[in-house]
Amino acid sequence: MTPKGIFLLPTIDIEALGLDAGAHLLIKQALLGVAPGERIAVVGRSPGWEAQLSAWCRSQGHPFALSTQDGHTQALVTRGGHEAGRWRGALHTGHSDASAVGAVADKALSAWGMSARGATVEAGSPPMHFRLDQKSEVWSESAADLYAQAVAAQWNPDAVIDWKAEFDLPDIVEDAVVQVLTYMIENEVAALLVPARFLAQVHPHFREVQALLAIQVADEARHIDVFTRRLRLKGREPALSTAGGQASLKTLIDEPDFSVAEFMLSVLGEGTFVSLLLFLHAHAPDPVTRQIAMLAARDEARHVAFGMTHLLARLEQEPEFRSQLAQAVQTRNDTLLASSGLNEEVFDALIVLAAGAFTPQAIAQGYLRVQQLMRDMAEGRQARLEKLGFGAAEAAQLSSLHTRNFM
Repeated sequence: MTPKGIFLLPTIDIEALGLDAGAHLLIKQALLGVAPGERIAVVGRSPGWEAQLSAWCRSQGHPFALSTQDGHTQALVTRGGHEAGRWRGALHTGHSDASAVGAVADKALSAWGMSARGATVEAGSPPMHFRLDQKSEVWSESAADLYAQAVAAQWNPDAVIDWKAEFDLPDIVEDAVVQVLTYMIENEVAALLVPARFLAQVHPHFREVQALLAIQVADEARHIDVFTRRLRLKGREPALSTAGGQASLKTLIDEPDFSVAEFMLSVLGEGTFVSLLLFLHAHAPDPVTRQIAMLAARDEARHVAFGMTHLLARLEQEPEFRSQLAQAVQTRNDTLLASSGLNEEVFDALIVLAAGAFTPQAIAQGYLRVQQLMRDMAEGRQARLEKLGFGAAEAAQLSSLHTRNFM
């Protein structure tokens, strides 16, 4: 750009370069040097450059005029009012406050589609409807941090688990491990399907939540893989899956509300599951089972953290939503009244693992340890419920109504 043209305007000489060969890039750069509403002058020598420039300015939303003085022709280009220039008639940017970098809207518009948050969306882009487009429905301020933690904590089963560790368990103990892992696999399948089902319903504007749900799905897929590999490590196949267990998990899959599903799955179910995994880590009879139980427990704890922070944020805005959560627990309990809950084989298998030996005294001790596990689970649920604002009595009641299938 030359300092000043004939008309005392910032002037750019595109020389013999046509707009069909890249001259528009020089003009765009020059326009960035002036404020919207101010003009630059353009001169050139390529055939038809004036007509090309006029057409380009119309497409970009920049007013255009030609001026001739003393035999010299210049094009006068006024920078359009929109900062992005090109998007004449564009929709507003994809966040709630264009002056706030990365701001998150309370409602994401269908017109934003899959654009990056904060992008300027060209008019005429097709609307895309995502069911979960309200910030309050999905948001957690901790989602980005939890995602970063999850990325840092990803683990490779072949690198961190000693699959070649030597151990030989009595058949009844190996059977107990296989039965517990069979039960855990089907619960982890539910824990994978719930976030996966909602993932595509979340508006991309809430990308941190999308990313976190995606990595939770990956976590659960890895858990299913390692539980299955341990189950088959000694040549066994999965054991019993009961109708009651399936019915309990189906209520999670069928729940249409994201917040309620997070409450039932993460706050109540996976929170309880963390206690079970820590119990299994403490009492597993072999090193492989102990390793995978601890690794899975760490992942599940993050899932619980997201559920808690999301619900705390929603309840802060909608305290009345607490009654909907309570009703969901009661409804699920009523639905499952006829089911058997935790299958007897799993309960007995936990006693075998907690006993560590087959003597009356050891079995009695194993039984007491499983009873303590049940109390720990209930107290953990109650503590999380109280943190969500339920009174102690109501929290205790809701905890007692949680499915006997743990998840």
